[in-house]
Amino acid sequence: MVPPVAVLGAVVGAFAYVRAVDPNRPGHYPACPLLALTGVYCPGCGGLRSAHAFAHGDLVAALHANAPAVAGYLLFAVAWSVWAARTARGLPTRVTVRPAHLWASGSVLAVFTLVRNLPFGGWLHP
Repeated sequence: MVPPVAVLGAVVGAFAYVRAVDPNRPGHYPACPLLALTGVYCPGCGGLRSAHAFAHGDLVAALHANAPAVAGYLLFAVAWSVWAARTARGLPTRVTVRPAHLWASGSVLAVFTLVRNLPFGGWLHP
């Protein structure tokens, strides 16, 4: 159980830090280089604000800041739970990611990035 507990500890520590240090206040975190140089929102823009809101229990603000990040938090929780349960039972844990899953994930992020940077996608800006 050491690896799952260590990973959980690292994630809890990261969320505790982001919960304590507000990314909405300037000077605490570096700016997104892509946004700073081009004015284009990348798929990760708003991720820290999303994590901060999520850690405070504000799901609406977290979704508004970066909806795919919230989906990632939930996906991580499910994957970690399965990993921990299998490890506790002494079962091998093998993760097989099919190319179709990678293409689908990449496509969703590409469409999200495209839409959030178009004039009608302003509601997706962090």
